[in-house]
Amino acid sequence: MSAPTSLEFAPVSSGSDQVATAPAEPTRKSEVIAALRTIAVLNGLGPEDYEWIAAHATERVGPDGALIFREDEPSHHMNIILRGEVMAQRRKSAPVARFVGRTSRLTGKLPFSRMKTWGADGRSIGPVWVLDIHEDLFDEMLHAIPSMAKLCVSLLLDRVRDFTRMDEQAEKLLALGKLAANLSHELNNPASAAQRSAVSLSTELREADEAKYRLGRLFPSDHELERYNQWVRQARDHVRASTGFSPLPKSPLEASDYEDEISSWLDRHQVTSPWTIAPILAEARIPTSMLDSLATALSHETLSPSLATFASALRVERMADTVVDSSGRIFELISAIRGYSFMDQAPIQDVDLPSSIENTLAMFRSRTANVRISLEFEPNLPPVSAYGSELNQVWSALIENALDVMHDRGTLTVSIRISAQMAMIEVRDDGPGIDEAIQSRIFEPFFTTKPIGTAMGLGLDTVQRIVSKHGGSVAVDSKPGATCFQVRIPLNRLRAY
Repeated sequence: MSAPTSLEFAPVSSGSDQVATAPAEPTRKSEVIAALRTIAVLNGLGPEDYEWIAAHATERVGPDGALIFREDEPSHHMNIILRGEVMAQRRKSAPVARFVGRTSRLTGKLPFSRMKTWGADGRSIGPVWVLDIHEDLFDEMLHAIPSMAKLCVSLLLDRVRDFTRMDEQAEKLLALGKLAANLSHELNNPASAAQRSAVSLSTELREADEAKYRLGRLFPSDHELERYNQWVRQARDHVRASTGFSPLPKSPLEASDYEDEISSWLDRHQVTSPWTIAPILAEARIPTSMLDSLATALSHETLSPSLATFASALRVERMADTVVDSSGRIFELISAIRGYSFMDQAPIQDVDLPSSIENTLAMFRSRTANVRISLEFEPNLPPVSAYGSELNQVWSALIENALDVMHDRGTLTVSIRISAQMAMIEVRDDGPGIDEAIQSRIFEPFFTTKPIGTAMGLGLDTVQRIVSKHGGSVAVDSKPGATCFQVRIPLNRLRAY
């Protein structure tokens, strides 16, 4: 009996349990064949080929949102979507919340495919009409329709390319997110320090300017003013000489004791607001003997404002130094990210491997505070002709794995040496090692030992593909307390695909 002119379906359960089922009455074969002729991918089949498909396929229909196939359930059929569309939704996508994509008009398990289970949920968009051909009929179908073999192989290749591209994009997005998080963490500290210092500096400069004018009016003579200026020059020389080294203080406790000592000296000499002056004098490592010489050189009336003005000047210099240091750190990070990503450079360039690895390590600086990093680079290493940004993906994946297994504590060693026109890069860690039972599987796509939702299992697969693209190889040797990933890349392999 003919199918209804407007698709009317038998009632099915509502919500996510709606399932495409066989129609109440089968559709006439002529209408099935007419629908098959609208499938572009089947163009070129003969009338007898359409006849065979219509005779051997079973049909299903369903309303909008009907379930066509379910993730992780066995796949036994090739599906031909005669009407409507099917949306594939992958639930188990690790950090990617959900992948959504439309299936082709010819989908499901194809001849020559090793597909065992569905990799996603498939639900209809609008009313859907589907033909199913069971895998037990594949041999008969290929014998009856020889051109179907070529068609299925072409579809399989397209499917591999599409899913590989999708997984690569997901892995890159994940890596980009981690890189952005690390970079944001690294930039936050110097940027915050520079902002705080700049705000304080503006206020301090105004107050210091007024304090200098007031101090100048307090000196009773030019001779006493000169004694003060001479003491300031000596104090600044002392501060510069002690920058980077001073036997005092040696610990936070000693620093606190020394600040208390200066506070007591200021109290004895009746200096106003000693709690604001003592910390900066202690930080500048001004000894009390130098303060004694100032007290001898100045009158009691000018001692307090003189020390306050000098401490204010030191604060201004400290703030300016913080802005300079923070700006320099931000510039270093920006330079590192430019080097890491090889911005404004050709796809293939002569890559300096030590710089490449150092730029990558800079991206993980927020995680390496408790990691001892050892870089063992041969001197005078030649550059490698390579895709620089892709090589950095390799170093990122290997370094991140090492930090993960060490829980950001331990020793990370990266070495580079040249052997027989091959650059050999080794990334070693002293973590617990890789279980021997799974060492043969760690390069498989989607294989991961990390908790569900934290990784896609594509990191080492990406490493292997990028290294192979460069004509190299990657290997691992692991035992408890010593895991080594060795990457071998030819020095002169240009445009290796």
